[in-house]
Amino acid sequence: MERIYLDQAATSFPKPKEVSDAVWRYLTENGCNINRGSYQEAYSLEEIVYETRERLCALFRGYDCRNTVFTAGVTHSLNLLLKGYLKPGDHVLVSSMEHHAVMRPLVQLAAQGVTFTRIPCRMDGEICLEQMENCLQHNTKAVVMTHASNVCGTMMPFEQIGAFCRAHGLRFFADCAQTAGVFDVDMRRMNIDALAFTGHKGLHGPQGIGGLLLADGMEKEIAPLIAGGTGSMSHSEEIPSFMPDRFEAGTLNLPGIVGLHAALGWIGNTGMERICSHELRLTEDFLEGLVRLEEQEIIRIIGKRTLEHRTGVVSIQPLRTEMAQAAYEMERRFGIMTRVGLHCAPSAHKTLGTYPSGTIRFSFGWGNTQEDVDAALRAVRAVCG
Repeated sequence: MERIYLDQAATSFPKPKEVSDAVWRYLTENGCNINRGSYQEAYSLEEIVYETRERLCALFRGYDCRNTVFTAGVTHSLNLLLKGYLKPGDHVLVSSMEHHAVMRPLVQLAAQGVTFTRIPCRMDGEICLEQMENCLQHNTKAVVMTHASNVCGTMMPFEQIGAFCRAHGLRFFADCAQTAGVFDVDMRRMNIDALAFTGHKGLHGPQGIGGLLLADGMEKEIAPLIAGGTGSMSHSEEIPSFMPDRFEAGTLNLPGIVGLHAALGWIGNTGMERICSHELRLTEDFLEGLVRLEEQEIIRIIGKRTLEHRTGVVSIQPLRTEMAQAAYEMERRFGIMTRVGLHCAPSAHKTLGTYPSGTIRFSFGWGNTQEDVDAALRAVRAVCG
């Protein structure tokens, strides 16, 4: 039986062949480090790393490619940012749709005197912009927010939120795990001060690589969490003050960066608009089929039923079948691979009215086809009906 991968929100699959080829070549033909070796292979690899920073800066309209910091992923990036920037007595705003990557660091920091307020969202995941002003406190320092929900796909209006932050003198920290590489994210137009991304989802790179892009001057406001060798300023035991070395102690994930470099090239050649259009076309067809099943009281769609302000993430709840059993049967009988549960976002589920049971999540990407959509609808109808 053919397997049909509909868990693209967890990690994109299959990766472009260019990505695996690039990682293989690095591991078998180069394999060296950067900032350490004084030989041509190391210099050539350093050029790839630098060019990857440039491509990321161009993709997100960042301020300086040197302000692109490589990390292990978006969770690492957000921990670096939140724990390095916030101090006891500070207050931040988040949406009620946040992932653990934002909420768990903030709950940790709460024990040190940092406080946060959840901006309410509606039952389709839309943020209540009109309530943001009331959430402000005298010590509010920043807004930290996901660009799109990993549970229901609803996107946040970043241009309006960025304008709000600018008007109130707040920093704006963006979690772009679900949108980077598929949807337009413009740090300048959206007034984003720090953008956290992961490489293995919409950017189509390998797991274990991500990063943080900072606006000019932000690096001075963030205390580095990790100190160690950088290959620079080896005469000093102080952490380098310049970027990106200030936040890149230790050995970088070079296979991951090489793979991400190839993935960014593939996105450039394929076209991000084309990728986004493909993903949303499949999502629209899937939603249309689900609406008919909802009318028959077979399932309930969680979140938006149209393409307005959404990604290719769609969640449902079966009305006649136990949820985990339904997900299991869809894979066993039809090869449909989904995710079931709370998706590391309990606050979002409380907002959507799906806590504590969670949802079955389908997520579409470049690697999916119209045949996958049709198969998924047949599986939902057969298993949940």
